[in-house]
Amino acid sequence: MKPGIHPDYHEIKIVMTDGTEYTTRSTYGKKGDVLKLDIDPKAHPAWTGGQQQLMDRGGRLSRFQKKFAGIIKEGDKPAAAPAEAKGKKK
Repeated sequence: MKPGIHPDYHEIKIVMTDGTEYTTRSTYGKKGDVLKLDIDPKAHPAWTGGQQQLMDRGGRLSRFQKKFAGIIKEGDKPAAAPAEAKGKKK
């Protein structure tokens, strides 16, 4: 390796939002620094499968729902694909 071009790789302490800690190696900060996580993989919905909410910014979601409201109704079955698309030839 060329000297002087690689960042310092050292041990730091990670502190999760619930207070648990562990030590790992990183290029973050300097040796012995503490990294406090704001997003915890044990509690964040992206990792735990929590409920996702749609945010309507500028009415985009409302306009979309109004525009396409009547296309698919509850109880309707999707149309069957044509025979050619399924690989069946006459």
